[in-house]
Amino acid sequence: MEIILKKNVDKLGYKDELVTVKPGYGRNFLIPQGYADLATASAKKAHAEIMKQKSHKESKITAEAEAIAAKLTEITVTISTKVGENGKIFGSVNTVQLAEALKAAGFDIDRKSLKIKDEPIKEVGTFEAEANLHKGVKPTFKFEVVGE
Repeated sequence: MEIILKKNVDKLGYKDELVTVKPGYGRNFLIPQGYADLATASAKKAHAEIMKQKSHKESKITAEAEAIAAKLTEITVTISTKVGENGKIFGSVNTVQLAEALKAAGFDIDRKSLKIKDEPIKEVGTFEAEANLHKGVKPTFKFEVVGE
């Protein structure tokens, strides 16, 4: 079954992509949740026209994402948290805290597009994370967890 994605779906595709999925997944999950539309002949024609118009905008967005990625790989973000006597932190560091630290550093990146490589982080140190800024633009950057 062919569908046109309305939103980015993890492990499936990006917005406005034409993908093939199993019929049950498309009919029972993607279409009712508003993630996709059925790819009929008329929908494919409309999609092709929309994609022609978006190609110019897409190149601008990709250039902006690459510029942000270049700046992001150069910095190290610091997250401060409460630490016990033996260097273990209370709880764990997650993408919400990482997104807040990035916002303080001047990068407005949604927490859903961040992925911490060594999850869960329960100790002080330097770690890596990945930001999914755009199709094919996934910079890896470092962040440091320090005790208060």
